[in-house]
Amino acid sequence: MTRFKGFFAGLLTIVLLALALGAWIALPWFAVLGVAVAVGLWLLLTRSGRLAREAAKIGIAGLPQRWGASLVIVVGIAGVVGVLVAMLAMGEGFKATLNKTGGEDSAIILRAGSQAETNSVVTRDQAPLVGGLAGIARGPDGRALASPELSQVVNLPSMADGTDANVQFRGVGPAGWAIRPQLKIVEGRKFEPGLREIVVGRGAQTQFRGLEVGKQLKLANQTWTVVGAFQSGDSHDSELWADADVLGPAYQRQAFQSITVKLDGKDGFKRLKAALAADPRLKLDAETTRAYYSKQSAQLEKLIRILGIVIGTIMAIGAVFGALNTMYAAVAGRAREIATLRALGFRGLPVVAAVMLETMLLALLGGLLGAAIAWLVFNGYTVSTLGQNFSQVVFQFRVSPELLWTGLKWALGIGLVGGLFPALRAARLPVTEALRAA
Repeated sequence: MTRFKGFFAGLLTIVLLALALGAWIALPWFAVLGVAVAVGLWLLLTRSGRLAREAAKIGIAGLPQRWGASLVIVVGIAGVVGVLVAMLAMGEGFKATLNKTGGEDSAIILRAGSQAETNSVVTRDQAPLVGGLAGIARGPDGRALASPELSQVVNLPSMADGTDANVQFRGVGPAGWAIRPQLKIVEGRKFEPGLREIVVGRGAQTQFRGLEVGKQLKLANQTWTVVGAFQSGDSHDSELWADADVLGPAYQRQAFQSITVKLDGKDGFKRLKAALAADPRLKLDAETTRAYYSKQSAQLEKLIRILGIVIGTIMAIGAVFGALNTMYAAVAGRAREIATLRALGFRGLPVVAAVMLETMLLALLGGLLGAAIAWLVFNGYTVSTLGQNFSQVVFQFRVSPELLWTGLKWALGIGLVGGLFPALRAARLPVTEALRAA
């Protein structure tokens, strides 16, 4: 019976510590700053705080003699922070790339109820009707800035190992360039309408073989020539572009999948939505391109975040046990020192605070080391992953200050939990027994 009570007591303690760690990590920055200021004022203005500060100085001064054990805490926490920040930076980078793709001044039109281009159909007789709707901007020639488009997933050998990977091959209309002014030709030229010519994004060029300007590709049993390369700074960098009227017949596509339009003024989207709803021939719906691409990133970004937190939590548990073992050993090795402090009048609270401050300092060093490694190694690192259209999206890891702050909170939380029990043991250490044992 006693064993069961001990087991459940230990389990309850672990659960409570996990909840406390989660609450700490969830604190906003101003709450953490408030806690730090309160602790600082206590250390400076109260007698017990000053005693804790002096006791902490003694413990910190002895860290060089215990550098091996101290490194266990620093390196363990650095690993947790580095992995966590890297995982979250992947999700942030993917989200930022897709969020930059759209804007509030353009809209994408899909079949009503479709969530993505892959399951949308816009018939060829609907395309000219859309061009005549209110809310769509006009070019200098008076024509609607509307680009009927289709998307075909093709396989190309990856640059890394030559294995096939999915690439989005987009067919665009003549207005496709004007609607997306961020796309700039950086090498070669645009494709000519009616010809089997391709322009490729810089991101796709870095990830896949055979996309150099002047090269020829065999796609749909036809030969296509790469005539140019463009850069856009968004998810279009991962695509190949061609004339929609050439790409459609090559893949026996009788309809478009979407129509991207430039909106006319601030109320353009509202007028476009009303015009679509008023025309019974058009069972279509519109969304701003910013909203559309933001939704495309939400699911994967959420999955990556959950994976990062799960992996970080598992590693954090290991780091907590490492900190516990190290600090228990440190307390045992400093038994005479702690007993002497107790004999001189240092009560339990200053001793607990001193051990906690020492652990938190090591945790902070580990957090800073892990954050620095994540920043130096992963910030701006280019990778690709499957997007909503089952094609590779090239993006860069984004190690933001917010993610670094999250990593530091995890580090301090691990130090808080890992130092608590050794600190309590130090405060309860019987003076006479400690002096005799030493």
